[in-house]
Amino acid sequence: MSRPRILVTRRWPAAAEAALAERFDATFNEKDIPLGLDQMREAMTAYDAVLPTVSDKLPASVFEGDTRTKILGNFGVGYNHIDIFAAKAKGILVTNTPGVLTDCTADIAMLLLLAVARRGGEGERQLRAGAWEGWCPTHMIGTKVAGKTVGIIGFGRIGRAFAQRCHFGFGMEVVFYNRSTIDAAEAARYRARQLATIEEVLAASDFVSLHCPGGSQNRHLMNAARFAAMKPGAFLINTARGDVVDEAALINALETGSIRGAGLDVYEAEPQVPEKLKSMDNVVLLPHLGSATQETRTAMGMKVVENITNFFDGREPPDRVV
Repeated sequence: MSRPRILVTRRWPAAAEAALAERFDATFNEKDIPLGLDQMREAMTAYDAVLPTVSDKLPASVFEGDTRTKILGNFGVGYNHIDIFAAKAKGILVTNTPGVLTDCTADIAMLLLLAVARRGGEGERQLRAGAWEGWCPTHMIGTKVAGKTVGIIGFGRIGRAFAQRCHFGFGMEVVFYNRSTIDAAEAARYRARQLATIEEVLAASDFVSLHCPGGSQNRHLMNAARFAAMKPGAFLINTARGDVVDEAALINALETGSIRGAGLDVYEAEPQVPEKLKSMDNVVLLPHLGSATQETRTAMGMKVVENITNFFDGREPPDRVV
């Protein structure tokens, strides 16, 4: 019996690729260049499974016409790059990789918070440029983190892991907004208080960190009105998805001093980043490193292996989205 034919759209850690090659008739993207829409459409007609990443765009047009693909094993927890309604209409199952990237993404959010508060990126650039003239009492004064209030938008796995780091690591007060009500005992585990609206969280917080899904439901959740609702001198941290933030509104808030700074790991049009953001010293920019550890990326790959193995063996994949 022939093995299912699968396409891996980007290079994965070696252990995960080896597991796929052992179990399936696997095609790997040897050049590791993101596929275009025409290539993705062709893949849907030629492979039983396609394993995409956030760098792949799968709008409704990719699902038009005849399709051979039965499952999309997404490498990542976020899937706003996939039109899941179009996939469902075609009877294509979609899975993701929750849980395994929680800690490392929360770590990156904490790194961004500390770096922007204490001007770490700015200081390193100054030193590397040979512009540091030595210690003095007024040099590169930043913002204290310990004891401040952090507001979290989205209190899922990553939001909770971030809350744990903020409160138990830095003595921060934690408030959060979540669409559904979080059990009081669960919130108490993180010494966190749920507030009724995003605006209440923004008004109370010295740092605002985004941990909500991307996609149409949360597109530009942080817009001009919400930047205006933040405390003067507050900071924004985003390790969620780039489309959650209106980048033009963010740039305006930074330029006018409405907020003091931002730490970003994700962007609206990755890998393009607005030149104005790159020119600002009060912004720390990372190239989408949230899950970028050997342990986590391997675990993500093995999650996909498990999902598609279950599917082709006639069992329910554990991480089914639709």
